[in-house]
Amino acid sequence: MPLLKVSDVTYSYDGIVNVLLNVSLSVEEGTIVGLVGANGSGKSTLIRNVLDLVRLQSGSITVDGHPHDRPEAKQACVYLSSNDYLPEFLTAREYLTMVGRLYGVEVDHDEAVALFRRFSMEGRYDHLVEDYSHGMRKKTQLVSALVVRRPLTVIDETLNGIDLEALHLAEEEFRRVREEGRSILLCTHDFGVLERLSDKIVFLDLGQLVSEEPTAELVAEHGSVSAMVFEHLEAARR
Repeated sequence: MPLLKVSDVTYSYDGIVNVLLNVSLSVEEGTIVGLVGANGSGKSTLIRNVLDLVRLQSGSITVDGHPHDRPEAKQACVYLSSNDYLPEFLTAREYLTMVGRLYGVEVDHDEAVALFRRFSMEGRYDHLVEDYSHGMRKKTQLVSALVVRRPLTVIDETLNGIDLEALHLAEEEFRRVREEGRSILLCTHDFGVLERLSDKIVFLDLGQLVSEEPTAELVAEHGSVSAMVFEHLEAARR
């Protein structure tokens, strides 16, 4: 059974416009799956459905074999959102401790400090979040997910706003996540990252699933992820 299975999910706002229409996809254990699509394609709405942040209207979603709205499913996921909202009145140490308690895991603060050092934030682990830059908050989000080690990490444009060196390090850490048998659903407009990292690409357009293909096959056929996306968009908008 896939770690994440989305089956025939349809979602609309105010019952008027379908933001998602009969979307089905899967994320297997030990894989990185890229989620792409133009703004308004339904990516964030799909993610909110997966994480039970909006009420599922039709279809079904399971995480680690459990219905997505069950505590067992939520314990299996960690979500990194596109914004950098973190509790400013906490230090990073206090924030990661809180996240660990939510998941019932003991945080390895030595590992977190080492990751802070790797991400060029040495000496800032015990500083208040309110003193962090936008990029530092994004990197703190990444560190929190790496430390709590959930089976599924869902990333919604979190990589926007971090520097190139941090992006390179994040890619290395994501590969380690995959090697450990955990999975990532990675939503990003950085197609180069997806070509380097992802095992499979899920492409949404106007709320519908356009394709769900292995990245290597997609690149072999179209030349690049961006070429595939723009070829479709140009044809669809004619």
